[in-house]
This record gives sequence, structure tokens and C-alpha cells, in this order.
Amino acid sequence: MFITFEGPEGSGKSTQIALLQEFLTEQGYTIQVTREPGGTRISEQIRDVLHDMSNRELTPRTEILLFSAARAQHCDERIRPALVRGEVVLCDRFFDSTYAYQGYGHRLDLAILKSITRFATDSLTPDLTLYIDVPAEEGIRRKQADKGLEWNRMDDYALEFHQRVEAGYRALIADEPQRWAVVDGARSIEAVWLDIRGIVMARLDRH
Repeated sequence: MFITFEGPEGSGKSTQIALLQEFLTEQGYTIQVTREPGGTRISEQIRDVLHDMSNRELTPRTEILLFSAARAQHCDERIRPALVRGEVVLCDRFFDSTYAYQGYGHRLDLAILKSITRFATDSLTPDLTLYIDVPAEEGIRRKQADKGLEWNRMDDYALEFHQRVEAGYRALIADEPQRWAVVDGARSIEAVWLDIRGIVMARLDRH
């Protein structure tokens, strides 16, 4: 089963993925935890380019092509093989981030982005996408306050950009509600975790 986590910067995705990994491992599942951009040696190198604060001249079109190159390598080398082995893959971001950030945030043509994405992923789609819902401004505030978190080139876009991203996620969820589960991320870590655990176990039972 392929489970992805989405949400604004600072929404707590990494914390919840770690909790879910521990719980599912205890339940006897074999788990692969990965992230985008990244997840493989080559994809992590592309991540470095995308996140480097010195690369401010990267254009939105360059961004989408770099993200897609990293994703193609990630799918072929890491995600698909794990799924074939019957493992549960937990991924911190996937193509929905591209639609939200480059599509709605940068206002690139969504039809073109979806075509590029289908090619990069060979049409691989998550079985479940968890959206941790935190207002864009609160997510940025959290990330700025936590000195242990990376502050990267994507984080550094203006608040208006991140608000367009947030609106984009809501549009994506409305378009495909059967794949998404929205969790209120404004609550305690424990409250968010209990919701996620219930959602994931119900989907695993059906899967």
C-alpha cells in the first residue's frame, strides 16, 4: 500500500510519519519511509539543488522538471520495488505537492504538469493521501520557530505564494475526495496521531 503525506510547511508530517512507521512495524508490516524530493542517492542530489537558498534564479519551469526527474528515479528505484515486495510505503510528499506548489503556487498549467507527472511516475498513484491541515501562515510560523528544521528555498517564497498553495490543496482534495483524508493539524501531536492511526488502519483493512 502506498500512503503519502501532504500539507503546508511546518504541518508536522515528519513527526506523524515516524509515529505511523513505529506503529505499523509493531503490527507486523514491513515499512519503507521515504520523501520527495529525495529517497534515492540521485534524487537527494536533485533535492539539494532545489532547496539551496543560493539557487534563487531557478525558474518555475526548471523547478517542475527537476522535481519530476527526482520523482522518476524515486519511483523506479525505490517506491515500485517496495510495493512489488508487498511493503507499505510512507512518503513525505508526492506529486500532489507539484500540483499545489508549481501549479497553484506558481500558476503553471495543471494539464501540462499532470502530463509530465504521468510520464515521471508511469501513472503510479497513492492509495491514500493524508493532508495535515494547518493554515499556511501558522505552518510558516512553526517552521521559523523550530531551529531544528531546514529552512529552504521553497519555504522562502512570500506568504501569498503559500496561501495559493493551501488553496490549491483544497481544490485537489475536492477533485478526488476518495483518495484524500484531511486531518486537523492545529491540535496536539497525540490527537492528530490518533486520527491518522484510525484512518490508516481502516484503509489497510480494506486494501
